[in-house]
Amino acid sequence: MDEDVREPSSKQALEQIRTVIHDISVPSWLGSVPKNFGDVSAGTIKADEWRSLITVYIPIALISLWANPETEFKPILDHTMSLVSAVYLACAQTMTPERASAYHTNIASYVKNLKIIHPTFNLRPNHHTSFHIYDYLLLFGPVHSWWTFPFERLIGVLQRLPSNHKYGVLSILHRALLANMPIRRTRSNHAPFFSQGCKTTQLVVTIRLSARYP
Repeated sequence: MDEDVREPSSKQALEQIRTVIHDISVPSWLGSVPKNFGDVSAGTIKADEWRSLITVYIPIALISLWANPETEFKPILDHTMSLVSAVYLACAQTMTPERASAYHTNIASYVKNLKIIHPTFNLRPNHHTSFHIYDYLLLFGPVHSWWTFPFERLIGVLQRLPSNHKYGVLSILHRALLANMPIRRTRSNHAPFFSQGCKTTQLVVTIRLSARYP
């Protein structure tokens, strides 16, 4: 890719993604995504929703728009598919050195060509961090065995708790929450990590309260 690529219409791409979300049927185990994706009312997209979007909905939408080799946006599609491939490989149920190497190749291609495809875009620390996932895949296996979705879920629950910023009252809320957390509703492979996360949070809260109120 030697020349800058003209940016496509983001409105057209967004409308196509919404059409795909609305029209296609997916397995029940695939996490749902907001049908009004892109609207303020859709709220903040969660990590698992982004995973579903980038591995299922966005590829279908962009391929339907730009798969024609003659379209000027084909380089953007190819670039996006490097990211799609990297996420798909990282989220595979099993991991091998070959798959980890394929992840590294795809994420390197994606990051390398970002400034060519999107000249005004500035690289972020996350792009550097994405290269280290390769090492983690070799050390710890597939991402699903060490990702932090259960802990993010717990953080989200805690953030929604009403409080008046008084530690004594907050401790009661924490204890009530952690004692009655419906762990059985989590996926079986997440439950042990979620349970440990609850215990760890309870321990931290107890230590901090003990230090503040001896």
